[in-house]
Amino acid sequence: MAEKEVFLTIDGLRKVEKELDFLKGEKRLMIAERIKQAREFGDITENSEYDDAKNEQAEVEQRISQLEMLLAKVKIIDEMDQHTDIVCLGCTVLLKDMECEETEKYTIVGSAEADPMENRISNESPVGRAIVGKLVGSVVEVMAPAGSIKYQIMEICN
Repeated sequence: MAEKEVFLTIDGLRKVEKELDFLKGEKRLMIAERIKQAREFGDITENSEYDDAKNEQAEVEQRISQLEMLLAKVKIIDEMDQHTDIVCLGCTVLLKDMECEETEKYTIVGSAEADPMENRISNESPVGRAIVGKLVGSVVEVMAPAGSIKYQIMEICN
């Protein structure tokens, strides 16, 4: 089975690399110091400081592993491949809810970068799947928990 590609923007890639560098460097050193200090308290079998530090170490190592696996599968969203007439990864889209006539602007990103609070939606989300590959002016229907929602693609802003 082929590994699933992880789509990231250049900014998203930089964020992941920065987090990985921090965890592998500064964070590992901080945890090592915590473990060293906890050992100085004596018997580690009933030492909650030691246990906490070892648990944090395991969490950090797990996160490092996750980030390294993500980077091994990364595909950069190329801004040069973006168009202003068809929705694609990396573009920003102005959508109009056909029922309430409200418009909302979304940036289409890979799932690793999705942040609905920042209007960054995944190409794998229901709305993302419905609009990727569609033209400006298209009307799409998205199934949501509350029912069907129709959106019109008003503009692609790059």
